[in-house]
Amino acid sequence: MTTGYITHPDFLKHEMGSHHPECPERIQAINDQMIRSGIDHLLHHLEAPLASEDQLELVHSPDHIAFVKEQAPQSGYAMLDGDTIMNPHTWQAALRAAGAAIAGVDAVMKGEVENVFCAVRPPGHHAEPTRSMGFCLFDNVAIAARYAMEAYGIERVAIIDFDVHHGNGTEAAFFNDPSVLMCSIFQHPFYPYSGLDHANNMVNVPLPAATRGDVVRAVVEERWLPALRNFEPQLIIISAGFDAHREDDLGQMGLVEDDYVWITKRLKEVAHEFANNRIVSCLEGGYNLSALGRSVVAHVKALADI
Repeated sequence: MTTGYITHPDFLKHEMGSHHPECPERIQAINDQMIRSGIDHLLHHLEAPLASEDQLELVHSPDHIAFVKEQAPQSGYAMLDGDTIMNPHTWQAALRAAGAAIAGVDAVMKGEVENVFCAVRPPGHHAEPTRSMGFCLFDNVAIAARYAMEAYGIERVAIIDFDVHHGNGTEAAFFNDPSVLMCSIFQHPFYPYSGLDHANNMVNVPLPAATRGDVVRAVVEERWLPALRNFEPQLIIISAGFDAHREDDLGQMGLVEDDYVWITKRLKEVAHEFANNRIVSCLEGGYNLSALGRSVVAHVKALADI
C-alpha cells in the first residue's frame, strides 16, 4: 500500500506569537517523529501547492476571502479574532494548507497513492463559509470535499472529525447536504459550543471531559460505522485533530496512540469496502508536541499498514 505525505516549508513561517499553542513547532515535531520512527522514507512525498481563490470559493464567500487577504500584514500581526492571528506569511500558508488537501484528493483519485496524510497549518475545521475562527482561516477538508465533487464527479464524501473540538466550520458548509456525511466526536461542553443541532447528514457525538478510548471506540462501532456503511462513501476525508490525547492541555479527553490506530483501521475497512481505499487525512489540532508527533506517526503507520 502506498501512502502519501504532503507538507511544505511555508507551514513553518506562519506563527501567531511566541506563546500561541498553534505554533510552527507542531510541524517540526511531526517531521522529527516521522524520521525517528523510520517510516519517513517509506512514504510518497508531495509538496503542497497553493490553492487558488476560485478553489477557496468552493466553500467560502468571495467577501470572506477578500477580507482575509486584505488583513494580511506586511509586518507584525493582524488579529482576525481573539485567537486567530496573521503574520506576513499566513496568507501563503493558508493557501498551501487548502492546496495540500486538494493535492491529496488528486493523488488518491488518480491512483498515485491509496491514502494520504497532509501535515498542514493553519488548521481548518472551525473556519465557516463567511468567517475565520479558532486558529482556522479556510476549511481545508471542506474545500477538498467540494473539490472532489467538482473535479471528479464524486457523489458521496464522508468527513470524519476526531478533534477534541467540534468542527463547526465543516458542519456549516454541509449542514443537511445529502452528498456529505459528517461523523464526529468532540468534548462537550467545550469550544466552540456547537454540534448539537440536528441534521440528517451529521453524526455528531458530544462526549464529556475525561472520556477514554473505550467509550470512543464504542461510539465508532455503534454510531459511525453503521452510518458510514449505509452512506457508502466514495471518498473519506479525515479532520485529524490529536488534541483529544490524554497529554494535551487544550482538551480534557483521554485518548492515546492506540485509539487513533484503531479508529484509522476501522475507517480503512470502510474505505476498502466502498471507496477504493481512498482516504485523505488532514491535520487539525494537537498541541502537546510529543503526543502530537507520536499520534501522527501511529495514524500514518496505520494508513500505510506499517
